[in-house]
Amino acid sequence: MTTERERRFVGPRRGQLIFALGFLAVSALLLSQITGQTTWVDKTAFFAQPRFWPAIGLGGMVLLGALHLRKMPWRRFTAQDRDELMKWARVIEFAGWFMAYVLLVPVLGYLPATLIFVPLLTRRMGYRGPRMFWLSIAFALVVVVVFKTFLSVKIPGGMIYEYLPGGLRGFFILYL
Repeated sequence: MTTERERRFVGPRRGQLIFALGFLAVSALLLSQITGQTTWVDKTAFFAQPRFWPAIGLGGMVLLGALHLRKMPWRRFTAQDRDELMKWARVIEFAGWFMAYVLLVPVLGYLPATLIFVPLLTRRMGYRGPRMFWLSIAFALVVVVVFKTFLSVKIPGGMIYEYLPGGLRGFFILYL
């Protein structure tokens, strides 16, 4: 049963409890790590200490996060909260795709990793037809050629290139 305070709240309700809990947890975690990440320097003025202003900022984040959580008109998870959390998780999924790509480029090389990930991401975004598959491969090839040849972006060659014969290995490292 909803309270009068919950009924009178005019803002969007979905995700606020999750955000407040997450903000408070991350702020408290960062504040707990401050002694290992900053120092207290002898013979330095109090306000000039390297730890002082980060501690003020993180302490404020913890205090205001706790006040926000305390003053919320409701403290129950609903289906709307779960749906909002799933939307946030989808964003994190694409960060995971990017991190996997970044980790595989030094192993496979720029061209093979790009030729693998662009069609996979095209499929993940819902384009499943053969036309889009071939367009994604063409796009990946154009991106590699533009970045490596025309823009001269220095991307290290993949470890897999070490197994190629001498002249071919040099070509792959420089251009692919």
